[in-house]
Amino acid sequence: MNSTPTLLTAVDLIDAPLVYKGKVRELYDLGEHYLMVVTDRISAFDYILEPGIPDKGKVLNLVSKFWFDQTEPMIPNHMVHADVNLLNDVIKKPELLQDRVMVSRKAERIDIECIVRGYITGGGWRQYQNNGEINGIKLPTGMRKNQKLDVPIFTPSLKNDVGHDEDIPVSKMQEVVGKSLTTELMVKSLELYQFAHDYCEKRGIILADCKFEFGFVDGELILIDEIFTPDSSRYWSEEKYALDIDIDSMDKEPVRTFLSHTTWDKNSQPDPLPSKVVEETSARYKEILNKLDQ
Repeated sequence: MNSTPTLLTAVDLIDAPLVYKGKVRELYDLGEHYLMVVTDRISAFDYILEPGIPDKGKVLNLVSKFWFDQTEPMIPNHMVHADVNLLNDVIKKPELLQDRVMVSRKAERIDIECIVRGYITGGGWRQYQNNGEINGIKLPTGMRKNQKLDVPIFTPSLKNDVGHDEDIPVSKMQEVVGKSLTTELMVKSLELYQFAHDYCEKRGIILADCKFEFGFVDGELILIDEIFTPDSSRYWSEEKYALDIDIDSMDKEPVRTFLSHTTWDKNSQPDPLPSKVVEETSARYKEILNKLDQ
């Protein structure tokens, strides 16, 4: 992966209609397919921060490509290719978008985030503290923060166009998408998590939890969006694993740590990130890519 200038948007580089601009990804319409460009933007608490994180977009795209290739025998996905050199007709400066693009099939998205948790941490831990459950799943009493679950659990959320996604029990998901599709998505999600967890474990990494998005193309269920990236999964280094603490995860943790020690009110645009935090975060993203590709 060769470093290139930080990319905050590709709008001026793509000769195709912009369909969607998310916090990190931009989606362009190529007719039969979509072109996804992954930028170096970084967000926290619903705000896009400045400056961008060098090479973050490349890492996210390359990690997704890596896992889409690995899991293709388990379930088809939306990736057509990730070769910028095949896009000379729509990209003005290919060298600026090297490793940042993915051409994908157009899918009908299922409006459910399929979340699998192998450890009790983050939002799951907060739910457990409140009522001893996660998404309606009753767990044993006396569990500790970051403890490994005996069996990974499926804890879906309902995607909302406005506001935050809503944690729901499986019974609610069945009402939304039907029992048969719920079962298929749950089984596939748990299989994918276990596959990636075992792969990571051999490389000194703990995959604590992750989320998937699925869709349909011509009636076929496929994986879409991103998969097992540091933005959609919680990676821990085995050497940093411990109970009852906030584990320093392998993602934008330096940004979260910095912001938590400032006076930022989370209701206004924060000041630019210090260069040291930007450099540490960039290194953190690259670390996970290097470890996965060993």
